[in-house]
Formats: sequence, C-alpha cells, structure tokens
Amino acid sequence: MPVQMQLSRIIISEINDQQVIYLREVDGERQFPILIGIFEATSIDRHVKRVPTPRPLTHDLLVNVVEEMGGELDSVVICDLRKHTYYAKLRIRLNGELTEVDSRPSDAIAIAMTCEPPLPIYVAEDVLSESLTSDDAAM
Repeated sequence: MPVQMQLSRIIISEINDQQVIYLREVDGERQFPILIGIFEATSIDRHVKRVPTPRPLTHDLLVNVVEEMGGELDSVVICDLRKHTYYAKLRIRLNGELTEVDSRPSDAIAIAMTCEPPLPIYVAEDVLSESLTSDDAAM
C-alpha cells in the first residue's frame, strides 16, 4: 500500500551539482531525501513560493498539454528504488482510464507542485522502508 508523502524541504546549493528535496510522511514521522538536478529544484521552489514566470516553463507546459488534451493529472507514485535510483510514475486520468507514465521522481514532483492544488505524492511502502536504510538517494 503506497504511503502519502508531502514535500517538506528543498535544499538548493549554488556550489553542488545535486540539490536535495525531502519527502515526509503525511500521517507519520518518516522522511527521506532525494537528490535532484538544479532545474527541477528551482522549478519546485518557484511553485512552492508562487513565483510567476512570463511564459510557461517545461513543467508548466506538460501540465497545460495534459489539461488541453482533456486529461487530468491524478498523482505521483515513487514505485521503485534500484541501485540507489528512484523510479516514479506520473498518473494521468484520460477518458475514464488511469494511465501511468514513467518519470524521474524529480520531474514528477515538479509537475505535482505545478498543479493547483499540488498533486498527491505517494511512495511504495517497500521503497520507503528501503530508503530509510539507504545512505544514498538519486534522481
């Protein structure tokens, strides 16, 4: 059963290539970090802080395309952790069916934060358990 998580922290470093976001359990105390790129981190940070841009950026564009095609962004599921790399699915409802699209967690979370209200973020229980015992996290 997936566990609902929420974005709890964004750490943006000007001197490191990798940035860090923390996801925290909605109804619990567990949390874990995911290393992400600067573009995804700044996109997430921009939406959290509600900073407008004059034109749509990449994550805005994807949300707009799904909506214009009659789809509805449903949720994000971080579904796997292999060799210190997380895997996610962006869930889209279209014509009454739920479709899961392979995604990097960083992009999926950026898209989740682009939506208003933000999409729910879930993590598979086994991934959450493994991430709590792992010292490394990746995109």
